[in-house]
Order: sequence, then structure tokens, then C-alpha cells
Amino acid sequence: MSYLAYPEPRYHGDKGEVNAAFRPADTPPELSSPGGATHYLATHESTGGEFGLYKVELGARSAGAKTHFHKAISESFYILSGELELYNGEKWVTGRAGDFLYVPVGGLHAFKNVTDEPMSMLMLFSPGAPREEYFEQVAEMSRRPREELKEFRVRHDSYFEEDLEAGA
Repeated sequence: MSYLAYPEPRYHGDKGEVNAAFRPADTPPELSSPGGATHYLATHESTGGEFGLYKVELGARSAGAKTHFHKAISESFYILSGELELYNGEKWVTGRAGDFLYVPVGGLHAFKNVTDEPMSMLMLFSPGAPREEYFEQVAEMSRRPREELKEFRVRHDSYFEEDLEAGA
């Protein structure tokens, strides 16, 4: 029988360390907007770049993100409550509590809340990337000239079809 190999050790101590991080459920979101809230559960910085995990709450009829892909990171969605329309690169599917969508590097995807109810989900990025700046500035950057918006998106490994189609 063949077994897959574990990654090379990155911790070389002889005894474990006390280094776990606990985040209580009642911690306020780091980012709040009229369309929802984002909780930074685990960031690029706090995981040493291993992954980023965010709890995202979208209000009713929230636009979400248009079709895009990433060249350096995968993105996963786990629906906690409500419903979310997810584009899997081929078609729109309705995600409900307990549903999961994994998008490998380069995979087209999008999401939006088309219901009259709020929803919440976990978003996982791997490896970790400093996505906080993206979430914090994307609304403002969307009001900037198209070329400036595209540069911001590319800096954050987000390639949108509309940028590619427009040749911007």
C-alpha cells in the first residue's frame, strides 16, 4: 500500500510550544459596510502565510463579486447560513448551509446574494495572502478610474473578466 508523504517539518523543536490563538465568537467584525461585515478569523500574518480564513456576512440583495480568478491562491466557500449564488466557472449554483465550493488556482468564480435574507459564509484562501487591504479598499477603488481599479485588482491577485474583455 502506498501512502502520501507529509510535507517537510517546519518546526524543529523537541517539545511543543504554547502558541495557539483563540478568537471568541462575539469579537466584532474588522470590516463593516452597508452590505455586510467581514471577520478576519485567520490572516496571512497570523498564519505565517499558510492560509487566510474570513467569515463574511452579506446582507439581502448584496452584489458580492463578479466573475474573476486568482493566479496565486485558491479560494473556498463554506455556507454557514442563508443562501448564496455561486458561479463555479460553468454555471450558477445555489449554495445553502453546509454547502462547500472549492475553486483551484486559475478557476473562474463569482458570488452574490440574490435573496431577501442575509447570509454568512467562511472564505478560505490558500496559501495565505494579505487580503485585508483588498477587502478594506475595494469599495473605494471601485469609484476610481478603470485603469486604477484594474491595477489595484492585479496587485491583489484578482483578475476580472470585465478588465480582460475591455483590454484595460
